[in-house]
Amino acid sequence: MEKEVTIYDIARLLKLSPATVSRALKDHPAISAGTKRLITAAAEEMGYRSNTFASNLRRQRSNTIGVIVPRLDSAFMSTVLAGMEKIVNEGNYNLIISQSLESVRKEKANVKTMFDSRIDGLLVSLSSDTDDLSHFQPFFQKEIPVILFDRVLPHPNCTSIVIDNVRAGYDAAVHLVRQGRKRMMHVSGSQKRNVYEERLRGFRQALAEHGLADDLVLVGNLTRQDGLDAARYIRQLPQPPDGLFVASDFCAASCIGALKEAGFAIPNDIAVVGFNDDPVAQVVEPRLTTIRYPGQEMGEIAAQSLISHLSGQPPVTAANTIVLNHELIVRGSSTP
Repeated sequence: MEKEVTIYDIARLLKLSPATVSRALKDHPAISAGTKRLITAAAEEMGYRSNTFASNLRRQRSNTIGVIVPRLDSAFMSTVLAGMEKIVNEGNYNLIISQSLESVRKEKANVKTMFDSRIDGLLVSLSSDTDDLSHFQPFFQKEIPVILFDRVLPHPNCTSIVIDNVRAGYDAAVHLVRQGRKRMMHVSGSQKRNVYEERLRGFRQALAEHGLADDLVLVGNLTRQDGLDAARYIRQLPQPPDGLFVASDFCAASCIGALKEAGFAIPNDIAVVGFNDDPVAQVVEPRLTTIRYPGQEMGEIAAQSLISHLSGQPPVTAANTIVLNHELIVRGSSTP
């Protein structure tokens, strides 16, 4: 393997001191512009690479932030990551992104990899089957900040960034009630996750307040197939629901397509509300009523909170739960 070029090699070639070469490559003001140009040109020609890893070890800082998300093929997570990247780049940090693929086993492996990579802090949205945060203990012991967003679990060493999912589920159900719907159904995700458990709780709270039954609940993974399965289940019911709240736009769009193929008119027969305001919400016909989830804002606030802590601000703790606003966006899938 070819030997790495060092500042000593450049210094020998140019007959300069290693200290002068090092300062020039760091754009030190004590080095003249002409000398900097000479050294930079020689470094590029020789294939010199700055050893940032060794430098970071000396400074006990990697200038790298890790992110673990459930899936990268999510429109919502894409907006969250865009917000994070914006803030991280402005703060001169790098971002390492990995996905758990909804598996706690893979999430644990990702956490270990991030820890071994000496990242300065970690941003995490938990997998669907994560029960506890014991695998983050190495971070807690080293006082490396961990911020949870969207899918969270309470922990004294973590800040959480969420929306009021109970209220969002409540708002979705009340909207359907106000459209005159009497028999409601909810399609949800894993009840281990706060986001889905809380949306269901809000949905049930609204129905209880209006004297309506809440026994039509399907729990799955909110995939395209889950949307098709929900439509199949509805077709088999002797009395189908006239209102449907799905905790994912993608799953809701899939369900709408299958219901229309089966002869249901949307929204006349079944009014539908989704969640997230993903791009698919404006592609499906009729366009989907949904809860707008501020993904980019969530990503920006999560990254800024972490960087602020790394810059000496108050520590990351469970007392620092940040709740963002959501918004009901009414479109044609729920109103004639």
